[in-house]
Amino acid sequence: MDSGLSATARAHPNIALIKYWGNRDDALRLPANASIAFNLSGLETTTSVAFDPRLPADSIEIDGVAAQGPAAERVRRHLDRIRALSGQGARARVASRSDFPAGTGLASSASAFAALTVAACAASGLSLPEEHLSRIARLGSGSAARSIPDGYVALETGARDEQAFAHSLAPSTHWDLVDCIALVSREPKSVGSSEGHRLAATSPLQPARVKDAPRRFEECRRAILEKDMLGLAEVVEQDCLLMHSVMMTSHPPLLYWLPATLNILHQVRHWRAQGLAVAFTIDAGPNVHCLCEAASLEQVVSRLADIPEVNQVLVCHPAPGATRVP
Repeated sequence: MDSGLSATARAHPNIALIKYWGNRDDALRLPANASIAFNLSGLETTTSVAFDPRLPADSIEIDGVAAQGPAAERVRRHLDRIRALSGQGARARVASRSDFPAGTGLASSASAFAALTVAACAASGLSLPEEHLSRIARLGSGSAARSIPDGYVALETGARDEQAFAHSLAPSTHWDLVDCIALVSREPKSVGSSEGHRLAATSPLQPARVKDAPRRFEECRRAILEKDMLGLAEVVEQDCLLMHSVMMTSHPPLLYWLPATLNILHQVRHWRAQGLAVAFTIDAGPNVHCLCEAASLEQVVSRLADIPEVNQVLVCHPAPGATRVP
């Protein structure tokens, strides 16, 4: 990328502790409820953007392959938003690479659109505050808004675009909560999160989930600030099961779980009953995020590795937000 204005950025995916599922406005990706997450170290997307007036069209490469179809169009639309803000009319050359599998419930679109937002804004000469970058990232992928700030983050919601942005609740150094991700499948899911958000309103359970969300949000926020692992476990697991109940009762239903997924949920609850402080949560996919404090990490990883269906355990600590890199 040796011509035109260029920049490179790096972002991490995040794991939602209080889930965002369903939109008030699909076009603006205004979340139906506020959510809480933390960024995941050890997993990252690095994206370079170069605007070049000689290009006849945007050139988009994802993980070494030229993007085609809906994936490419989604990136082009996001670049158009940034071009409209900056007045930069040139087409762009985009190269993005993630070091973890996409479409498996590991929030690959979150890190991808956070990195794209930071890189494209920098390359087009925009100098924007974190709140504005978060709002732009949200338009590409709702959860990408949460990958912009540092550490433990809250994504607010509202009736207008300017009200829905993410901000830090606590820095990544606040609490060494560890996410041990039990990978039971690397296959991309058949129904992506964007479509799942649109289906949420077809579930009769969605209104009740959204109505109770402020209570769960406050309980989770308190547990994080007070480093209350057992309090966190209770609210995070309840929130996860509520989201998947909505998924399973949407029309058509979304059944992301595999038999191995359910087995891990039972195991985690059994381990906690035995005194091991660990909790589960699951995003839109079959892989299970097992949360624990650093003191319990070795035990949790060992027990997960002993489950035959677990292909790999990824260990992630709270990470900084999206940043521009040299």
